[in-house]
Amino acid sequence: HNFAETTAMLRMLSSSHADIARVVSIGKSIEGRDIWALHINTTPEALTRGGSSKPGIIYVANHHAREHLSTEVPLLFAQYLLQNRATAEIGALLDTRDIWIIPMLNPDGTEFDISTGRYQYWRKNRRNNGDGTFGVDLNRNYGYQWGTGGSSKDTSSDVYMGPTSFSEPETQAFKAFVESLPNTKILLSIHTFSELILYPWGHKHDPISNQQDLMVHE
Repeated sequence: HNFAETTAMLRMLSSSHADIARVVSIGKSIEGRDIWALHINTTPEALTRGGSSKPGIIYVANHHAREHLSTEVPLLFAQYLLQNRATAEIGALLDTRDIWIIPMLNPDGTEFDISTGRYQYWRKNRRNNGDGTFGVDLNRNYGYQWGTGGSSKDTSSDVYMGPTSFSEPETQAFKAFVESLPNTKILLSIHTFSELILYPWGHKHDPISNQQDLMVHE
């Protein structure tokens, strides 16, 4: 799904299940495209006013433009949840959770990657770095442990971390969105590289020191 197709599918899913689903924009990309989120909640007030007392989960995908399949997974997951809402198992899940699905955090990079009709293997967003290079790796632009490893100050690098943490409108929008949902218990970022499940903390090899927190992931 390109940006237009993703937008259309999210709107179709929300309109077909308007009693429990809505589509909202959490902000704009650097080129002005909406960053869409599908909100699923069986409590009507949560859909109209926002906020929920249910434990929340956020699925976000497509930090990296060329990881197109990372968009497909949450889209199909959203479709599966809504189409099977009448089953006992899925119905029980939907009744007890506040679900947010953001399938395309990097719409500009995604569109650029397919703009010629051939994949360009573009990874970053489309910031003009002012030196002839473009793009910041959104997954290296967050504040925690910013610039301490696994990233680069070289603007031409695929892992260029940006001039400052949260320098990009995409990461700023996502930060504000997450902070607006204090009921969130899980945030799952979907990628297509290396077939791994990574859990905190990614900047070191030591296991989680708090045993209760460690049991959550084990």
